[in-house]
Amino acid sequence: MIRTTLPATAGVGFKPEHFDALRADRFPGFLEVHAENYMGAGGPPHAMLTALRRDHALSVHGVGLSIGGAGPLDRDHLQRLRVLCDRYQPESFSEHLAWSTHEGAFLNDLLPLPYTAETLARVAEHVDETQTALQRRLLLENPATYVTFAESDVPETAFLAEIARRTGCGLLLDVNNVFVSATNHGWSAEAYLADFPVAHVGEIHLAGHAQDEDDAGRPLLVDAHGAAVASEVWALYERLLDRTGPLPTLIEWDNDVPEWPTLAAEAHRAQQALDRASRSRRAA
Repeated sequence: MIRTTLPATAGVGFKPEHFDALRADRFPGFLEVHAENYMGAGGPPHAMLTALRRDHALSVHGVGLSIGGAGPLDRDHLQRLRVLCDRYQPESFSEHLAWSTHEGAFLNDLLPLPYTAETLARVAEHVDETQTALQRRLLLENPATYVTFAESDVPETAFLAEIARRTGCGLLLDVNNVFVSATNHGWSAEAYLADFPVAHVGEIHLAGHAQDEDDAGRPLLVDAHGAAVASEVWALYERLLDRTGPLPTLIEWDNDVPEWPTLAAEAHRAQQALDRASRSRRAA
């Protein structure tokens, strides 16, 4: 099984409108793309990605595998993922702890699942199947959630740790998702991160969120990926790096995509935090 890893630098999610500016800027970090945008055989998306792959480490991030779904994985989707990963040989492949399909219908959302022994066994089976099909290690991402399940009897951090133990997969720690879920459900983001099995983390995501309120007037955050990273998320990230040292860190900005200098500035801020964490480790 391929277990290559990303460099412990700051990366960005690649958007075609940034192609020329990114190359002119000689951006030094890694790039991440959504797998489903590159499942065609050719055309401009592949031409751009082929050119960028020569100079950048690459992370492929899946959004449609439905690893948490009750039904079987889509074998055709898995095969297309295999072709894509074989073509570009990315340093990382990741997916979400979520489900998005039901009886052949794609729901175009990343939906939560209850944390029980039954769902744990099913997710572990799907992770094993994915890793076997792709012949590479998968990183599984913690979700942003808006509802919880009464039947859940395993903490999310313990659920993820057990999936990693059973399957050998890694984890993708989305710090914004932690903050969103903690705010929506009234628990401590700091306590969650203290319990998170960071030894399995192969990548970190940072993103912006939207602020709303629920029917009772309580704060409700939405993982919208359409704004700069919030100050509270930056603070959580820097404290996390104090514990872990530098880890590959991606800036996600998928909606209301800004001009390249704005996105590059976010990546530069993450790189500064990584550099500080590296200096602290050397000093210690």
